[in-house]
Amino acid sequence: DHIKLMCLCVLCCSEIRNQLVEQFKCLEQQSEARIQLLQDLQEFFRRKAEIQLEYSRSLEKLAERFSSKVRGPRKEQHLLSSVNCWYLVLNQTRRESRDHATLNDIYINNVIVRLAQISEDVIRLFKKSKEIGIQMHEELVKVTNELYTVMKTYHMYHTESISAESKLKEAEKQEEKQFSKSGDLNVNLLRHEDRPQRRSLVRKIEKMKEKRQAKYSENKLKCTKARNDYLLNLTATNAVVAKYYIHDVSDMIDCCDLGYHASLARTLRTYLSAEYNLETSRHEGLDIIENAVDNLDPRSDKHKIMDMYNQVFCPPMRFEFLPHMGDEVSAQQPVQTELLMRYHQLQSRLATLKIENEEVRKTLDATMQTLQDMLTVEDFDVSDAFQHSRSTESIKSVASESYMSKLNIAKRRANQQETEVFYFTKFKEYLNGSNLIIKLQAKHDLLKQTLGEGELSDSGQPIPLVVESCIRYINLYGLQQQGIFRVPGSQVEVNDIKNSFERGEDPLVDDQSDRDINSVAGVLKLYFRGLENPLFPKERFLDLISTISECFIQAHHIQQIIITLPRTIIIVMRYLFAFLNHLSQYSDENMMDPYNLAICFGPTLMPIPDGQDPVACQAHVNEVIKTIIIHHEVIFPNLRELDGPVYEKCMTGGEESGFKFFCHLIVCLCRVRLRSDGSAIPRRRSGTDSHSPPRDTPPRAAACPSSPHKVVVSRGHIESPEKRRLGTFGSAGSINYPERKVYPEGHPLRPVPGATRHSSLGDHKSLEAEALAEDIEKTMNTALHELRELERQNTAKQAPDVVLDTLEPLKNPVSSEPASPLHTIMIRDPDAALRRSSSSTSEMMTTFKPALSARLAGAQLRPPPMRPVRPPPTQHRSSSSSSSGVGSPAVTPTEKIFPNNASNAAASSANSGEKPGTM
Repeated sequence: DHIKLMCLCVLCCSEIRNQLVEQFKCLEQQSEARIQLLQDLQEFFRRKAEIQLEYSRSLEKLAERFSSKVRGPRKEQHLLSSVNCWYLVLNQTRRESRDHATLNDIYINNVIVRLAQISEDVIRLFKKSKEIGIQMHEELVKVTNELYTVMKTYHMYHTESISAESKLKEAEKQEEKQFSKSGDLNVNLLRHEDRPQRRSLVRKIEKMKEKRQAKYSENKLKCTKARNDYLLNLTATNAVVAKYYIHDVSDMIDCCDLGYHASLARTLRTYLSAEYNLETSRHEGLDIIENAVDNLDPRSDKHKIMDMYNQVFCPPMRFEFLPHMGDEVSAQQPVQTELLMRYHQLQSRLATLKIENEEVRKTLDATMQTLQDMLTVEDFDVSDAFQHSRSTESIKSVASESYMSKLNIAKRRANQQETEVFYFTKFKEYLNGSNLIIKLQAKHDLLKQTLGEGELSDSGQPIPLVVESCIRYINLYGLQQQGIFRVPGSQVEVNDIKNSFERGEDPLVDDQSDRDINSVAGVLKLYFRGLENPLFPKERFLDLISTISECFIQAHHIQQIIITLPRTIIIVMRYLFAFLNHLSQYSDENMMDPYNLAICFGPTLMPIPDGQDPVACQAHVNEVIKTIIIHHEVIFPNLRELDGPVYEKCMTGGEESGFKFFCHLIVCLCRVRLRSDGSAIPRRRSGTDSHSPPRDTPPRAAACPSSPHKVVVSRGHIESPEKRRLGTFGSAGSINYPERKVYPEGHPLRPVPGATRHSSLGDHKSLEAEALAEDIEKTMNTALHELRELERQNTAKQAPDVVLDTLEPLKNPVSSEPASPLHTIMIRDPDAALRRSSSSTSEMMTTFKPALSARLAGAQLRPPPMRPVRPPPTQHRSSSSSSSGVGSPAVTPTEKIFPNNASNAAASSANSGEKPGTM
């Protein structure tokens, strides 16, 4: 078996080498064919130029012969129409003679010179491409040889491990046999001189067993490490070979074709221009050539070549893991730490290499564009050479034109060759970097899968945490902020907030309410902009903007499109646009009416697909978003039609006390009862506004349009502007559940000096009812005052850096905590058996990275940038989901965060599968 496996690997490597040799032969044949084609074209145009020159001279002789006859006896016959036609025929003959002489000059000094330059370019580019191809082939041979060496090492160590195991078993059998013999013989029957010899024999057997046990353990560890190296090299080799056959070969053919098709097209267009200007009656025949020139396509030619030699250019079979003599893959704890350290090193190295290689790629693209600009200059029009004047001046040489002058030709050729040298240098650097990245990435992915770092879970929260938290914060502190969503915030603070959400934290809780409003608004837009699939699907883009083509905007037309979207997307849309409608109600203060909000959110929520005119479509997009903001109640279904969280205008900064709510409820009920009985009318305090916040609430800082302010307030006493305006008692969170009712907050019924007890002098009411109302009023005021004192004491004891909203989740089981919409990578316990698993195919947010909820022992979380270290919350919101379906059109933007039961079932069924070759 060992010999068969070695022979199979050698055979695969030999086939790859043969393919590499055949590839060079094919490319060389194509280069020779092109050179031969160019030589044939040069010879053809040279012979044709001679014919044109001879034809021109013949026409000139013909015209001069008949003109001499006309000058004498028929000089005065030019007034006749027939004679005039004869003169015109002679003049046309002379003109044709000059045109054909011009055509001869174009063929000799323009077309043939261009073809000679193309031939030089083909030879030079093929040599340079061949040098790079030889280096790439050497790299492939080196990688396959390394794989062969690692496989031999693995097989050798595995053989030694099996041998050491057999010797250990043999020593154990000898020990058992010795013990069985010593049990059968009576110790008293042994002679005195045989006893030391017996004990010495037992010690030797035990010592031999210990040595073989140590030898077996050592060989087993070596075999495990060798197998891991084999697996890593196997994965890297497969990745390099696949990249070469799929990308590198194509790029190498592009290098060989660099400028060939463009230069040949320019040359043939020069020929076409001359022919079209020479004789317009030949257009029908020349159109066929023009179509052929227009169809010159290097990409199409490359595909045709590869299709013709499909067996040569197709990728070979993947290298599969070949276990030696029934070797099974299992977890080994001694190499766990080494693999983890190697994984982190690869991760850091890959990040650096990708940035460097991306810069090289950008430089390569810019150089390629420069070369294309040089090779696609439209200099093939020679219509100026066919302009005739009345004077019989000599034929001007086309080669004397400024563009085709020797000085300009030499200058252009030098610039072109210099750019080519730079391009090939960068191309070589890019290939080396991409080869290194593909190898390291393959090892990184295998280690990541082995360590279990790719296991993700999904969120069960209907509104993403980042959306809910940002909207709640803006509702509390930013409804009057001038230019919100239009004025950019601090990039450092935006990254700080984003990093906190990625870690599963909520940085916008009330005890941390010192964030810039514009930065929070920027985080909200950044989240929707980073979705892989936008909130409004691109497939419905044309349907949405078509509703604007009518005389007036019809909200129900948009509603018919919205109701066809998935349920999770509609819930998020309903929540977001209700908030934007609420924000637009403060347009007198924040200067953001529905149209301004549509300008800010249009490109984010409804990007224009490729192929559409951005200038023409952007106005329609803004109109659609504006319509939805204004008519969101008509467009989106209500709670009875679609169950789910809805936006609430009146929000508070934290959970309010149940006793406080009860007190407010009693006051409201008593007031309503007193009003219905007519026994008492609540009195207002003179000179004060009963809708104003409590006395211990700090005043709001006025929003400055030039510099955004930061609001610093105390948790538990902040109410939104809407609540202060309406005076209602709202929910503690940003989600309004239908089973929770909202009761109006009544005005305190305090006795004010100078206020009348009755609503009018003629209204006679019972004194007992008035006394009852005053007693209730005093009792409630006393209870509310004690409650405020209790809250003030509790607030004073709280540290400013402690996350207060984690106390409530501790009262409930952990399983009932709603998960965060941000995905969290789970790394398994290092003591557990390492195994391979696949998870659900839901996507994750492309801008917000997944947060690590747990790491292996020894791995520490780095602090967020520009943020002091804070004590972590007691209960993190986390979710896990794999990004194997990134970019899939079947996954909606909200299904990435809130997958349905079907996706969870698919994930559970996919987790049961295992693949061979896992470390």
